[in-house]
Order: sequence, then structure tokens, then C-alpha cells
Amino acid sequence: MINTEALLKRARELKLHGLVSRWSECSQADWVASLIEWEEQARTRRSLERRLSAARIGHFKPLSDFDWQWPTQCDQSLIAELMTLEFVSSATNVILVGASGLGKTTIAQNLAYQAVLNGHTVLFTTAAQMLGDLAALDSDSLLRRRLRQYAAPDLLCVDEVGYLSYSNRHADLLFELINRRHEKKSTIITTNKAFAEWSEVFPNAACVVALIDRLVHHAEIVPIQGSSYRHKEAQERTAHKHTRKKKSGVPS
Repeated sequence: MINTEALLKRARELKLHGLVSRWSECSQADWVASLIEWEEQARTRRSLERRLSAARIGHFKPLSDFDWQWPTQCDQSLIAELMTLEFVSSATNVILVGASGLGKTTIAQNLAYQAVLNGHTVLFTTAAQMLGDLAALDSDSLLRRRLRQYAAPDLLCVDEVGYLSYSNRHADLLFELINRRHEKKSTIITTNKAFAEWSEVFPNAACVVALIDRLVHHAEIVPIQGSSYRHKEAQERTAHKHTRKKKSGVPS
């Protein structure tokens, strides 16, 4: 038996007005259920494609290929727990702290991608891109609009905080954004600086203590320690090239 009431509800949710208007004529037809399912699948796919494009996550290595043995400290079980996205539901922040080349960005990208797959809106950006974008706006109305855009996603990922130093204006803008999202939306921060060193990132900024306070109030802080994995890969590539040259008889 075809559950025509359930099918009609789905057709209305899809706004298939032509089909709904002729429901009495076609509700028992075998193709109706398939048509509605095809439309639902197509819209789900288009929605995912739009959210992935808007998220700007970029190319990344999946966690299944992540070398968990390389960092001397990295809580794999905590990362696995974060991948359930409970932190997004509870508006908890995630702070990934560690030196360059340890996989902070990769972990953040995987969390962002998982959030998109689960229907959340996401934006991935670097601190330099975001703060430069905001600071370049001269009009107050444009700035308020852009701040709303950065504050809107369910998950905002701000990569590479600490690699550059910023002015007081940049610090104030970041504080304003974090304050807008505080206890409402989740934010992921990757940084190579301990919080005690953030005064070097935002020299003389009066809001640094308040900014850190907002970030860590509801946050999972994930320290990652070890040597740069990118440096390790570069050394392996160099060694591989030398090995190939020796085998082929080409002098190094």
C-alpha cells in the first residue's frame, strides 16, 4: 500500500505545486514515489555542493591518512570525539595549539568537512584573510554586514592565528566577532602560540584578555606537540630522489 498522505506531505515540502494540484489524479501511480525521492536526492546533493563551496575548506588529507604516531602529543580519542560534532550542537569552541607542520589545519579541515556533511553551515578562513578583509572596510554599514556574514555560520574555522602580528584594530575586530558568536555558535581556532604569547600577536591591544576569556569559556583545547611533519616529508622526498639517482647512475 502506498502511503499517499506521507507522499503528499513530502511533495508539499518540496513545493512540487504542479504535482500537488493534480494529486487526486496521480497519487496512486507507481512513479510518484520515485519522482519525489529523485527530487529529494537531487536537492540534498545540490545543498551539499552549495555548502561545500561556501565553506571554502580547500584540499585536505583525510584523518584516515593522518600519521597519529608522528606528534609526540596529540589526543586521538579527543579528536574522534570532536568528529561526532557534539561541540557544534553545544556551541563549544575548539582550540588547536601547536607548532607549524603538526596537522592543526588538517584536523580543522576534517572537522569542518564533517560539519558540512551533517548539514551545518561552515566557513573556513585564515586569520590574515578574515582580519584583512574586515579591516579594509571603511564604511560602518559594510563592516557591520561583513561581521554578520562571519558571525552567521554554524561553524567558523579561523586558521593560523599567531603567524602574523596585528594592529589594535584587527584585535578589536576579532574580539567583536568572537563576542557575537560567544555561546551561540562554535569556532575553531588553530594557533602556534600559547595564550600567554597572544600579546605578541596583538601587541598593546587592550582586548586580548577579554578575547581569550570568550574563546576558552566553553572550549576544548587540544595541544599538539612534536616536530614538523612537513619537514619530515621534505626530508623523505630528498632521500628518495638521492636513492633514485644512485640506482640510475646519475651523480648527485
